[in-house]
Amino acid sequence: MNIDRAVLLLAGTIVLVSVLLAVTISTWWLLLTTFVGLNLTQSSITGFCPAAVLLRRAGVAEGCAFK
Repeated sequence: MNIDRAVLLLAGTIVLVSVLLAVTISTWWLLLTTFVGLNLTQSSITGFCPAAVLLRRAGVAEGCAFK
């Protein structure tokens, strides 16, 4: 798995978990979903993704989107 797929997997998992938490615990968890969406938008414009930086440091193989 490369960084590109790992970032998508991480973002999707966080969104699903936060929606589940919003339904079961508190709607305030939707702020986490909003943060993930804003971060994905920001990274598509600037090319900088904090999750990609952390995954690179963890030794995940590079992809074509996040180098």
